[in-house]
Amino acid sequence: MKTLPSDPMHRLRAIMARLRDPVHGCPWDVEQTFASIAPYTIEEAYEVADAIERGDMDELRGELGDLLFQSVFHAQMAEDGGHFDFDDVARGIGDKMIARHPHVFGDESNAKSAEQQVADWETVKAAERAAKDAGGVLDDVAMGLPALMRAEKLQKRAARVGFDWPEIGHVIDKIAEEARELAEARDTLPQEKIAEEMGDLLFVMANLARHLKVDPETALRGANAKFVRRFSYIEQALAERSSSPTSSTLEEMDALWDDAKAKGL
Repeated sequence: MKTLPSDPMHRLRAIMARLRDPVHGCPWDVEQTFASIAPYTIEEAYEVADAIERGDMDELRGELGDLLFQSVFHAQMAEDGGHFDFDDVARGIGDKMIARHPHVFGDESNAKSAEQQVADWETVKAAERAAKDAGGVLDDVAMGLPALMRAEKLQKRAARVGFDWPEIGHVIDKIAEEARELAEARDTLPQEKIAEEMGDLLFVMANLARHLKVDPETALRGANAKFVRRFSYIEQALAERSSSPTSSTLEEMDALWDDAKAKGL
């Protein structure tokens, strides 16, 4: 067996190349495509976010490795197909970071606020899209993003060309309007129309988060985590009474929920 390189990055790339070897590699790895691997790439990114949210640095180290391996996997498939290789990927992202940070790698002053740097970043990205002839304003917002994240990005992109509510009060009014339409749809319209109205309401909620400078995906993850903490408290408290949610009343569980809330959970 050929000895693997000692340098960690070269070793990882050599492992991937061997796994993809048509003759001596792993049959599963050999038969994979960009499309078949993409769901795993998305899953690994979420697992990185989960480790960060839990503050588990040992877990984060492992998850970052898993995510890095996904990049290596895609790059190896691209190299197998004669498109590009990992060096092209690394070179490209390096060039992009230098171009997008003239206040660090160029002559511009870095005495800017974080808000100004974000604005400059968006200006550079807009110029890059124009250079690539990306087409319509929304054309290159990735379809594979989580729906809530994609809603926010679509709205940001439209806002940059002036298609936006000028005041947050207008967004709140729109939420009330969409909520009324959803309530009406619930009683009178078919399920597909109810789903459409629900989508409209969620879309405007994402817009409100943007106006409040809140990342909606992060906010919802936080709400999910809070729900898990409080419901786990309910289960534990009921177990101490030799009970369970299925054998308890809603009133009992609501009281325990309020207790969990009072404890800061």
